[in-house]
Amino acid sequence: MRVKERFQKVLDYFQREQPAPETELMYANPYELVVAVILSAQCTDKRVNMITPLFFSRFPDAYSLADAGTGEVYEVIKSCSYPNNKSKHLVGMARMLTGKFGGKVPADVDQLQKLPGVGRKTANVIASVVYNMPALAVDTHVHRVSARIGLTRNAGTPLQTEMQLVKNIPEELISRAHHWLILHGRYVCIARKPKCGECGIRDLCKFYAGKQKAE
Repeated sequence: MRVKERFQKVLDYFQREQPAPETELMYANPYELVVAVILSAQCTDKRVNMITPLFFSRFPDAYSLADAGTGEVYEVIKSCSYPNNKSKHLVGMARMLTGKFGGKVPADVDQLQKLPGVGRKTANVIASVVYNMPALAVDTHVHRVSARIGLTRNAGTPLQTEMQLVKNIPEELISRAHHWLILHGRYVCIARKPKCGECGIRDLCKFYAGKQKAE
């Protein structure tokens, strides 16, 4: 099967089965999503969603967070992974957001990456989820699932995965494709033991084809 045909069939499946996929992080505005995504690094969305209600009651906007000390933030987020670093990133992000961007979360991916704690993946999440821009964030799920299905080839880095996916996904579907691949990796194409028997795209998948041959 040619690459473009594989992409088309996989995208057709997801559009049919999940026409409106959404992030599982709970947020009410761009500031809250930036905080949630920074907290989600190497941490589950479930855990982040347990932390953020108290966090946002204490720091409801970038200005209140900018005035906080890292120790104060640490006490609120200490149940997540790497709370020391994330406390520093969150306060630094808020101070730059208020000092340089007037408290408004920028839409531009390059501008977003100037914020402490915001790398390319986080910037792409914000741009696609908040501003519906054709940006595709690559986390471990997207990286793994894309390679297994056969959507990417010899993509050794997240950036290489992103470039190959964006090249072959219609612009209007890019922001949704991010969620499709993440959710598929989280619940079906699991890292250690993928649920191929439950997978609706197994007949399009290079990994599944290889398993069948091996058996």
